[in-house]
Amino acid sequence: MTLRFSVLASGSTGNAFYIESDREKILVDAGLSGKQLDRLFAEIQVNPAELSCILVTHEHSDHIKGLGIFARKYNLPIYANENTWKAMENAIGSISLDQKFMFGTGEVQTFSDIDVESFGVSHDAAEPMFFTFRHNRQKVALVTDLGYVSERIKKTVEDADAYIFEANHDVSMLRMGRYPWNVKRRILGDSGHVSNEDCGLALGDIISNRTKRIYLAHLSQDNNMKDLARMSVSNVLKERGIQLDLQDTDPKTATSLYEVV
Repeated sequence: MTLRFSVLASGSTGNAFYIESDREKILVDAGLSGKQLDRLFAEIQVNPAELSCILVTHEHSDHIKGLGIFARKYNLPIYANENTWKAMENAIGSISLDQKFMFGTGEVQTFSDIDVESFGVSHDAAEPMFFTFRHNRQKVALVTDLGYVSERIKKTVEDADAYIFEANHDVSMLRMGRYPWNVKRRILGDSGHVSNEDCGLALGDIISNRTKRIYLAHLSQDNNMKDLARMSVSNVLKERGIQLDLQDTDPKTATSLYEVV
């Protein structure tokens, strides 16, 4: 029995993450249209009608765009913390009471044979949180949409078999780019997004000998490139004597279903 997962979509235009065991199928975020989500599930040959639930990280549109329609179509329970529920209710449309569930920040909830731990992050949303997933001795950490990686977060996500970790921007590209300064300041700030270099520094602190897979996630389409992100993060890790292949994610194409071993 093992964990398997796919980064269905990752980036500023839409985010969705899928993880499964032999008994459980979980979607995290639904930041694309219902049609796009159906297509992405078809890419990895998973039937969304078999999903157990949807977990929500925060209310920004690139994480909840298709949440309401997808949950209604497949009659799926939605789990989010109280402040996220309040912030997103108007955006996702009518959800029946029997589909609404609370998942508080810092809690651990068990979904069949997967233990899911939520942890708060620094991001400009109502109460953003992300997750680690444990099954037997396996651990997968999903860590994006945060301005900085605190020691508390590092302790929560350290020593995982696989990471989906934010490498949002190259600082030089962002500073020289077309964004207005107030947007640049938000992205660079403590409640914005993690840069390539900061991603590498954080990963250097938390990965262990058991870590086999790292996906670079939530890349900015304007202020980053896949090759640049991989090179920048890899260089920081090499300075610490760490050599691991880094995997790309994409806003429109799902990664292959990866089996944690």
